[in-house]
Amino acid sequence: MPTSSSNRIAVYPGSFDPATNGHLDVIGRASGLFDELIVAVGRNGGKNPLFSPDERVALLREVCDDRWPNVRVTIFDGLLVEFAKAEGARALIKGLRAVSDFEYEFQMALANRHLAPDLETLFLMTSAEHLYLSSSIVKEIARLGGDVSALVPNTVAHRLLEKLDPATPQILRAE
Repeated sequence: MPTSSSNRIAVYPGSFDPATNGHLDVIGRASGLFDELIVAVGRNGGKNPLFSPDERVALLREVCDDRWPNVRVTIFDGLLVEFAKAEGARALIKGLRAVSDFEYEFQMALANRHLAPDLETLFLMTSAEHLYLSSSIVKEIARLGGDVSALVPNTVAHRLLEKLDPATPQILRAE
């Protein structure tokens, strides 16, 4: 439900399959810029996600709720600009890692501007230590038995192991 129009609300959309420390870097920084940040988990019918939308929302809520009280995590489907307008958002947050991200995101920002001229798109560069990090890379490392504990929150690392190898969910529990 939209909040008062005097609040500064932004939407940070993505698939978050799974959420990485790079995503959390952008969430943390964007949450400091707005009264409310809505982390919007897309259903992404065209992708083949490892986690269901409900699982992704639950994981994000677990890692965000105690850290950023002005962050709300939810699922969205359909046009992002329609979702953002319905939530009373004034901005979309897009995280960038490299120039290749910018080219795609710039096209999307222009399309969104065409559809919703009052909705701004803001680009946040991820911190340098996360430039190489993507959900796809994390999943590939985890699938091949690599240690992802420095790439994702502990909760996510545990769930990755459970999803990919239900027989060995104890590997990262030595914390």
